[in-house]
Amino acid sequence: MKPTPTKSVAVLPGDGIGPEVVSAALDTVEKLGLPLDFRLGDIGWDCWRQEGDPVPQRTWKLLEETDTCLLGAITSKPLRETEAELDPSLRGTGLTYVSPVLQLRQRLGLYANFRPVTDLDQGRFDFTVIRENTEGLYAGIDVHGLDEPLWNAVRHHPNAAASGPEDTSLTLRLQTRHGIDRLLRFGFAHAEAHGKRLLTVVDKPMVLRNSGNLLRERLELIARDHPDIETEILNVDAVALWMVRRPERFGVLVAENMFGDILSDLGAGVMGGLGLAPSGNIGDHGSYFEPVHGSAPGMVGQDKANPMAMLLTVAQMLDHLGFDVPGEELRDAVRTVARARTTVTYDLGGTAGTREVARAVADRLGRKEADPAEDTVVPEDVVDRLARLDTASVSDALDSLGVGGVLAGLSARVPGARTAGLAYTVTYRPVGGDGQGFRNAANYLDDVPAGSFVVVDNAGSTTCTNWGSLLTSVARSRGVRGTAVHGSARDIDEIRAAGYPLFSTGATMVSGKNRVELAATGRPVTVGDVTVRPGDVVVADDNGVLVVPAAHAAEVADRAERVERTETAIAEAVGGGLRLDEARKRFGYARPWEGPARQTADA
Repeated sequence: MKPTPTKSVAVLPGDGIGPEVVSAALDTVEKLGLPLDFRLGDIGWDCWRQEGDPVPQRTWKLLEETDTCLLGAITSKPLRETEAELDPSLRGTGLTYVSPVLQLRQRLGLYANFRPVTDLDQGRFDFTVIRENTEGLYAGIDVHGLDEPLWNAVRHHPNAAASGPEDTSLTLRLQTRHGIDRLLRFGFAHAEAHGKRLLTVVDKPMVLRNSGNLLRERLELIARDHPDIETEILNVDAVALWMVRRPERFGVLVAENMFGDILSDLGAGVMGGLGLAPSGNIGDHGSYFEPVHGSAPGMVGQDKANPMAMLLTVAQMLDHLGFDVPGEELRDAVRTVARARTTVTYDLGGTAGTREVARAVADRLGRKEADPAEDTVVPEDVVDRLARLDTASVSDALDSLGVGGVLAGLSARVPGARTAGLAYTVTYRPVGGDGQGFRNAANYLDDVPAGSFVVVDNAGSTTCTNWGSLLTSVARSRGVRGTAVHGSARDIDEIRAAGYPLFSTGATMVSGKNRVELAATGRPVTVGDVTVRPGDVVVADDNGVLVVPAAHAAEVADRAERVERTETAIAEAVGGGLRLDEARKRFGYARPWEGPARQTADA
């Protein structure tokens, strides 16, 4: 096997907390032992103050000599401060401050800024905001005091007429066929590479009619080359609402510069804060990667900055350089530390410092896990694929892997319901004779994330009920996908009327209010011979309930889909007159999870 060639990375720590998070991240990356050559360079506010150029020529030379760039953080200040903080020898010489980020994007042609928005805690959502970098309202066409051509374009506006050209400002939104086309093609390629089936274009077409119509026309044209990707155009304000309320609905979001800037920062908030948000900037011939957070000058030297955004940014960079597996290992390590909440910075509710968090991630990278599947987060699109499949097909796929998954004894209480979701486990225990009465045993439901499937374990007891119409109503409002009760449920008629997917061992009218209490949530639950762990995928329909271990979810979905294709091929062949035994033989029914066998030329 040939050794992996060394990749060179220009490291530009920048300003404020940039050097701190960069240093901590690079120390962590050493654990991966990759062939990387990190070369330090200069950029940012000190370069501007001392040299009159925030991106010196030596830095451009370094960028030309390296494969990509890792950027820490950049400080930018308003117009007056940029002049006032120049070295006295440089003031009044006509120097103009241009944001280093803007310089990098435009000079290197980095037209696509992509920011993953991932639920590191529960794995409920995983989508990407792809923002156009080079045009839109941030193209730099921003003028105060208008010349005649610009004034003629706005002079009929009553506010402009009342102010005059000298006291009117104008910013133009630049949208070009060239810019739109390459952004959309990047978005479609990203969706296909990451198994996303929905591409959402974000704009304001009812207000920005002409530029919005150009965007629509180009989308309709380019989408013809990607028939497997569903597309939609949504208003930016509606997308902002749904990112907060239902982030799991999105796959890839594509937006012009300003809309994408706003939505990507909103995405950081949906993730849990800027301390968790990475980003990459990609062009045809260049790239750089940076955390979304700023330089935070008030935090410099305090060891408070969250290094996770930078670590996740490094993981993106590793993917881009072809180190896919190490990139995912680094993401998994960050995810594990973030979910544990024992070693996190103040913004995540902890007290750990920058270096301490980075060391915790590095320690996680260095561990040899007995169970490599631990902490696997199942992507939303895999859950959705499993939800569309029959449990019989999923069962065949599990059998082919030697994995048991049937939760024995659980029956469908709502005919026709088919669903799948990430397991949220609940364990009850009997109430002792202490006379305490009502135990609020179902209050856990307020904390169940959308997209979950609640699995309640009451040891199979039917002497009291653990689910009813009120909980169904709350679960539906929270976006819960279904419930399986290893025990009894009640109010079946109301639950059927609501169409809520409910599965249980029994159905009784015996109250559970004073008979059980909540023992735990988030612990493994065993039903018969099968254990359900938080984050596994529960798949259920009229046939019953199955559990797909998180580590096998994608493979089970692939195999179950091939099972269904095989059975469809057999049914169609029999419908066309072929004998059943010959159809089964022809299409490989003995191993249906391998997909329909190809017919030979003389078949």
